[in-house]
Amino acid sequence: MVFALFVVRFFARRAKKRTTDDKYLLPQAEQPYQTFATAIIALPRASHLAQSPLLDRLLIAPGSPGTAEVGHNVPVSVDSHELLLDIARREHIGLVVIGPEAPLAAGLTDLLTDAGILVFGPSASAAQIESSKIFAKQIMDQAGIPCAQAHAFDDQAAAINFARISNMPWVVKADGLAAGKGVIVAESVEQTIAAIVQLMATHAGQRVLLEQRLVGEEVSVLALCDGTTLLPLPPARDHKRLRDGDIGPNTGGMGAYAPADLDAETFTHIVDHLMLPAVRAMTANNQPFRGALYAGVMLTEHGPRILEFNARFGDPETQVIMPLLEGDLLAALLACAEGRLQPDMLRWSAGSAACVVLASAGYPEAPRAGDVISGVESAAEEPAVLLFHAGTDWADGALVTAGGRVLCVTGLGNTRRAALARAYEVVENISFDGMQYRRDIGRS
Repeated sequence: MVFALFVVRFFARRAKKRTTDDKYLLPQAEQPYQTFATAIIALPRASHLAQSPLLDRLLIAPGSPGTAEVGHNVPVSVDSHELLLDIARREHIGLVVIGPEAPLAAGLTDLLTDAGILVFGPSASAAQIESSKIFAKQIMDQAGIPCAQAHAFDDQAAAINFARISNMPWVVKADGLAAGKGVIVAESVEQTIAAIVQLMATHAGQRVLLEQRLVGEEVSVLALCDGTTLLPLPPARDHKRLRDGDIGPNTGGMGAYAPADLDAETFTHIVDHLMLPAVRAMTANNQPFRGALYAGVMLTEHGPRILEFNARFGDPETQVIMPLLEGDLLAALLACAEGRLQPDMLRWSAGSAACVVLASAGYPEAPRAGDVISGVESAAEEPAVLLFHAGTDWADGALVTAGGRVLCVTGLGNTRRAALARAYEVVENISFDGMQYRRDIGRS
């Protein structure tokens, strides 16, 4: 049996007013648990792990108004590494699964591993595949992975001068973590220069990449990895731009569907020639990657090209991939942490999943918090629908917005059309002031 602490930011079927277990903040004698313990930090689809026969108990830090149904919320920030370590020790946690990129980049995996606790999630060194765009590009070059031409700069004047001399627009990327808002796709030289100035004024943009713009259809491929072996998950496609027709600013993702339209040959090519070489290069550099490797891929006329790597389960893709999985996800994550992953440990079902993200007023530039959300309770009871909480909280007994992307409504069906129809039916019954969502997910 597995005892689990899951530090989550994005799951819920039904919101409950009891959201935290304060006892996990109080000193207490070690309890004589005879079960195996697992800790998960900010990962979508906690319920998929809660279904594992290995699981005895699930702790979720910091949790959301939706996670109380599948586990025990622990009111501890993902930035409170020493406190998380203390809880993991006291509760005899056997596996910690870390979801968000910031604690990975800050070395939470290293801290826990040094204390003898198993972790699903890469070390800070390996997490640079996401936390540094320049590092990722160096890995791609080392491994000979097809990707866009790029130039790195740490001097704003030099970057602007290059943009002017090249006389063409570039995709401008902040080198560091920027919560999904560190990429600007410029349409002109002037926009490129403005993007350089904007991003280099941020902490994440102290260094920037000017990258060639690739043309084609995007697809996301995620795989579990134990440092050597990859277990690919169903391909997905997300929609980054804020507004219908793929216009407006980039976001962390406004919706997704799975499986994406990807033939078996192309899917295998992406895994074998774009993802596996990166894993091998990092292992050769003594930076083995153990966790969820996310590949953002552009399907160009010259073949698949890597856009970016992430070191975690990405959202909203995870919200449409997990419902399609069959098998014991927790057992697979544990196998990754122990270096014994097998490619056949999981499989996926027929059918489709599609999700629509509901964002707050002002997102992505200045999201507004505190707006009362209506319709969630009834929506959570709908068949063939999963409701995920991202930026929600309780205030004066009401569920309110508390972040940029507030809710994610996932519909399930035998076809993509049926899954999308189910998701949009439920979206129509949810409301809050300033609610933003795209009406063309899966259609653009």
